Amino acid sequence: MKNLLKNFAVILLIFFGISAVFSFISQDKTNTPEQLSLSQLVEQINQEKTKQIIVEGNNLKITFLDNKKAFAQKETEDSLSQTLANYGVDKEKLEKVEIQIKNESNAVLVIGQILSIAIPILMLVFFFWIMSKQAKIGAAQAFDFTKAKAKLFGAEGHSEEKITFKDVAGLKEAKEELKEVVDFLKNPKKFLAMGAKIPRGVLLLGPAGVGKTLLARAVAGESNVPFFHASGSSFVELFVGVGSARIRDLFAIAKKNVPSIIFLDELDAIGKSRGNGIGGSHDEREQTLNQLLVEMDGFERNTNVIVIAATNRSDVLDSALLRPGRFDRRVVLDLPDINDREEILKIHCKDKPLVPNVNLREVAERTPGFSGADLANIANEAAILAARMNKTQVFQDDLLESIEKVLLGPERRSHILSKKEKEITAFHEVGHALVSVFSPNTEPIRKISIIARGMAAGYTLKMPSEDKKIRSKTEFLAEIAVCLGGYCAEKIKFGEMTTGASNDLEKASLLARKLVKEYGMSSLGPVSFSEDNTSLFEGGSFQKSYSEETAVKIDNEVSKFINQGKEAAEKIIRQQKKLMEKIAKVLIEKETIERDVFEDLIGLKQKKKMPVNLKVKVRTV
Repeated sequence: MKNLLKNFAVILLIFFGISAVFSFISQDKTNTPEQLSLSQLVEQINQEKTKQIIVEGNNLKITFLDNKKAFAQKETEDSLSQTLANYGVDKEKLEKVEIQIKNESNAVLVIGQILSIAIPILMLVFFFWIMSKQAKIGAAQAFDFTKAKAKLFGAEGHSEEKITFKDVAGLKEAKEELKEVVDFLKNPKKFLAMGAKIPRGVLLLGPAGVGKTLLARAVAGESNVPFFHASGSSFVELFVGVGSARIRDLFAIAKKNVPSIIFLDELDAIGKSRGNGIGGSHDEREQTLNQLLVEMDGFERNTNVIVIAATNRSDVLDSALLRPGRFDRRVVLDLPDINDREEILKIHCKDKPLVPNVNLREVAERTPGFSGADLANIANEAAILAARMNKTQVFQDDLLESIEKVLLGPERRSHILSKKEKEITAFHEVGHALVSVFSPNTEPIRKISIIARGMAAGYTLKMPSEDKKIRSKTEFLAEIAVCLGGYCAEKIKFGEMTTGASNDLEKASLLARKLVKEYGMSSLGPVSFSEDNTSLFEGGSFQKSYSEETAVKIDNEVSKFINQGKEAAEKIIRQQKKLMEKIAKVLIEKETIERDVFEDLIGLKQKKKMPVNLKVKVRTV
């Protein structure tokens, strides 16, 4: 409709342009002769001022002795002499005037008549031609509606730069799995000689930002076969049957270009579990999933098309999609460790002007739990900070500042706290730090600050001292006590609590509930009280797998763990009240306390070198 209105506007502009040109030509008065009446012409002849008269039909072109031009029209029925005699012309003076008779030229008249008829016809023809062209485009789009929206990587006009496995840091095991797939496509004979079959599908699993799509792009860069990539959402449409038609078209295109690879990003958009009773068997998403299942391992088998898919929600995928024969390999992508983080930082800082003494190892140590996307954001934020300060190179301070900016947001120094609020925030954060120091199996403090960042008025950063994959109940209880340290510090110091502890209470409650429902660390025994939330994705509600009596017991156990943590935190705060006053006074004055200063204040000597592989713990007000 927009194109039709646009073309109609163009037609109107062309029409008005042509009209303006003809109007300008016909109304040009710079060289237009003066028009005289017959009586005026007779008067000029009688005064002997007329030099020549040219007769063209009824039109008279008059030239005077001073070479001025004029025109007039005679009567249709009579000749020129008869007409002038009727108006009283002197015959002797008329004989002195040169009179020429010419045949009237009808060229202009004919052209004018032709144009007056042809221009409207041509405009109508042009208008209907535009209409028919739009109709053809609409029809073509209608037939193209069921075509796959996949793009061919490396095709002509593709602007994406080529990425190889060398550009992907870490993920060693994942790269080995995918290198085999690429090698199978390049050298199938050595695998076929051993009776090996090409994998049907490879499923990349991992949290957001860990590098699933980047790894798929590396496969596209390494393989010399056609690589078709599409998003799962591109198959979901309003009309039933469109998604399955696009799946068929995608595999048909891939089969014409065998051997080839199909990459489906965000597979969970079309691969969620079926049979929940919502939406019916003719639901569009289920039709699309059914077609994908048939194409991957249906009656017709094609071993030269490999499907690579990526998702961070493997828990909602249909079981038929995950069985061998469809996705034979599940490649789990973990968050990078300290060595991988350092390599990732080197890649993202490659095009940035760093000072020679930048220590990326220190940045990697301070970013446990960060994904590759987070590290790329840190490098980018550091460059932005350096440019904002009109620097020509990126310094170490810029990289360290960008870590906290990514974690909590930019500093809000304009958010000025009152003297009372600043004191409450300082004691709150010192409470977290002291409980962490004097509790068993806790992590060392790296920084305490009461400078507002993001939504937090203050924060306490902790760093794990060792690589841990398994955590005990004692460690969880200590973590709950640390969460409640700020709450207890406010209560002991000021005799009341503030809203600053809301985030801490939420974290402590969530952790205590996990101890009971997921980890089996309560008096209820080794039982998992999970909730079926599959139907929630389809508009349903949570389905409890336990009774209301058990729910009451779970709540009691959660309260028990919270109270234990509270008692432990209160005990430490009361014992270290003088030390809390001392540290809070320094914090109010300096606003930020780094690890070395904090250790000096509490008289604690900790190891300087700490391998870091877990997430940074952030306590905020």
